[in-house]
Amino acid sequence: MKDYDDTTWFLGQWGRFQQTVFFLLCASVFPNGFGAFSLVYLTDIPSHSCLVPDVNLTQDWHKAIIPIKVVNGKQEWSSCSRYRLDVVRNLSALAYVPGRDVNLTDLELEACVDGWTYSRDVYQSTVVSEFDLVCSDQWKQPFTSTVYFLGVLVGSFFSGQLSDEFGRKPIFFGTMAVQTVFTFVAIFSPSWTVFCILLFISGLGQISNYISAFVLGTEILTGNVRVLFSSLGVCLAFAFGYMMLPLFAYFLRDWRSLLLALSLPGLLYLPLWWFIPESPRWLLSQGRVREAEAILREAARKNKLQAPQIIFDNYHVDADETEKQPKEHLSIFHLLKTRNIRNTTVILCMVWFTLSTGYFGLSLNTSRLHANPYISCFISAAVEVPAYISSWLALRYLPRRISVICILLLGGVSLYFIQLVPQSLSELSVALEMLGKYGLTTGTALMFVYTAELYPTVLRNTATGTCTTVSRVGSCIAPFLLQLSTYLKYLPYITLGTLAVASAFATLFLPESFGRPLPQTIQQMYRRESSLKCPFITRKKPSKAVVLSESKL
Repeated sequence: MKDYDDTTWFLGQWGRFQQTVFFLLCASVFPNGFGAFSLVYLTDIPSHSCLVPDVNLTQDWHKAIIPIKVVNGKQEWSSCSRYRLDVVRNLSALAYVPGRDVNLTDLELEACVDGWTYSRDVYQSTVVSEFDLVCSDQWKQPFTSTVYFLGVLVGSFFSGQLSDEFGRKPIFFGTMAVQTVFTFVAIFSPSWTVFCILLFISGLGQISNYISAFVLGTEILTGNVRVLFSSLGVCLAFAFGYMMLPLFAYFLRDWRSLLLALSLPGLLYLPLWWFIPESPRWLLSQGRVREAEAILREAARKNKLQAPQIIFDNYHVDADETEKQPKEHLSIFHLLKTRNIRNTTVILCMVWFTLSTGYFGLSLNTSRLHANPYISCFISAAVEVPAYISSWLALRYLPRRISVICILLLGGVSLYFIQLVPQSLSELSVALEMLGKYGLTTGTALMFVYTAELYPTVLRNTATGTCTTVSRVGSCIAPFLLQLSTYLKYLPYITLGTLAVASAFATLFLPESFGRPLPQTIQQMYRRESSLKCPFITRKKPSKAVVLSESKL
């Protein structure tokens, strides 16, 4: 579709119609801030030790039955073993005193065969304490988060294509309903397996409605308002939802009550169906010109403006570029069909993977920032506010490619420096980690806009969904990435820093989109990419055969 922004100039940029779309779509993102990081509290591991049955033991033996071990130079009660109960019971019956009459190191250990007892100093219950995801089953704790992000991955993959096929609006509300309903149903999980299945389905809608809302707002809004929405509006809404999570968790310390509180807000957004329109750009890409005109006439009425009698009288798509393109259904394979588009897609997927791995890895690591998990989570969430403001300023005044490169280098170098900080300066380590998260969060906000600006309308949601899907592979491995510290303390930070620096170099080969209109056809995207000149390489002019091949897509 050509000259869409010029054709719809009569609406202005900030009338009542645009304000309604802007604020309602931003409000719909709040539950995403809840759901994405509720796992920090749902799957946190409370202090625990082996359960000692109510047997006849002296007070001394009852205290001594749990062995003490040294972890990182500190003495702690063992959480996965105890001295054999039958032996301790006999020694207690003989009135032997542990440490005086019996050397405890000579006693045989056994596993927690009677279960565990969990501390309730911080939580009344979590999924870990509910289903005993500790000791031999401790792998299930990070795997629970991975299952959720696998759902997010699958949802990202299919929602983008479904949105390009059936429209932004129905997929937006459908995935929001999936997230709300299955988050609520998970409260009644009788086992860890059932909980994971419901968590996976909930994840299907978690990022899908975020992407649909993002693309819907990007295509309806224009000019500086579009940049404000995509870089600051939805991102700050997500951050505020994230910042409210520790408040909910502080007052609701039972995991079922917390899930209930996080699922209810989704019901408030169902009436938005009658206030949020379909994307006119998408309708035009499907050849549904009358429906697009009807939406714009209603928008003009809300803005108290007079719409032209025929809005899209000059609307046309070049016949030599896209014969019958409104009826053509493009798939994910068109992102890889030609060299130029394939290179852009591969580089974007690499950058998205890096940003997602680092963002979720650092976010799920909040328990190590402060002894109080609620303060830790709030600090991690608060860092995102200046990050999103920075991304908005960068999108408004700076070229996209340079902005992404600089922010990746900032995040990567900050994480590298953590290993150089002495243990006595733990506050500096926390500051560097938060600076790293600031950089990766800013980069994530930049990439949503950058990706949407590089692809044409017929592929925009598919491309954004595909890149997000690849990024979710990073979020799936993020819970296990932190386990690398058992082999080398700073290995997680070294890994993330290396990925960030490599992605910064790859970004050099992406085209620039700053100050240019959104491409409407694949041919327009090709012309933009074929004009790319990297400062370190010289590209040959594309042959006529390549141009002809691109124009047939």
